[in-house]
Amino acid sequence: MLRYKKYILATILFFSVLQVSLAQDKVKWNIEKSTHFIVYYQEAKEDFIKELVNYAENYYDRIAEDLGLRRYNFWLWDNRAKIYIYNDNKDYLAASGKPSWSVGYAIIREKIIYTYPYARGFFETVLSHEMGHIIFRELVGFYNPAVPLWLDEGVASYQEKTRVEGAKYEVASAIDKGTFIQLEKLNVLNPQLMQDKAQVGLFYAEAVNLVDYLIRQFGKDNFVLFCQRLRDRQNLRDALSATYPFSNLQELDAAWQKYLKNE
Repeated sequence: MLRYKKYILATILFFSVLQVSLAQDKVKWNIEKSTHFIVYYQEAKEDFIKELVNYAENYYDRIAEDLGLRRYNFWLWDNRAKIYIYNDNKDYLAASGKPSWSVGYAIIREKIIYTYPYARGFFETVLSHEMGHIIFRELVGFYNPAVPLWLDEGVASYQEKTRVEGAKYEVASAIDKGTFIQLEKLNVLNPQLMQDKAQVGLFYAEAVNLVDYLIRQFGKDNFVLFCQRLRDRQNLRDALSATYPFSNLQELDAAWQKYLKNE
């Protein structure tokens, strides 16, 4: 059943990529290149493209620094990420098929990001979040069952600096109120399947706060080593115990909660 579900998911992803690719082939794109990005656009103004490139390059440097990946050069020359800029919200929605609230999205494995000029919140949150997903998945593997969703989403959300600070208080409050999601449960949750919006918000808050805790308390080098062990297909428990002073998720959970209570 699990293999069948993965097959269906892969099939849906393939046709989604194919649909967007066919739409792109019908359009004549202008091109702007930078060190790590190739930007495709139609009628976007030059000042917007320059602003986009500046944001993207700054985020690339910051994410590499935040995650301890400064010594890795992922996105150079033919391996640069691609950003497609549609003319406006209407063109973007028509091409992507996304819901009306969407301002941008990424096809992670293809390293492609889509948006339109001055989409609300794109520069501040969406761009850094999606780049975080891509960079992290390039390190640990795109279809790696050893990587839990909380870690993937935590790393991506860690790039949104306002979310990192707010998450600390949200998680501490959840501990006080008794609504905190224990790590063993967090480890098997999928926010896309959760119905309670408050619980979804708490999932993301805990995920980013736990990543912040691991990096803040044990350093970036250890976090990279932890990710490399997951990349090498060690399971989560083995990668955790080989990198950090925790034998299992329960010990990490206890240390993390103690840290939050003492903050």
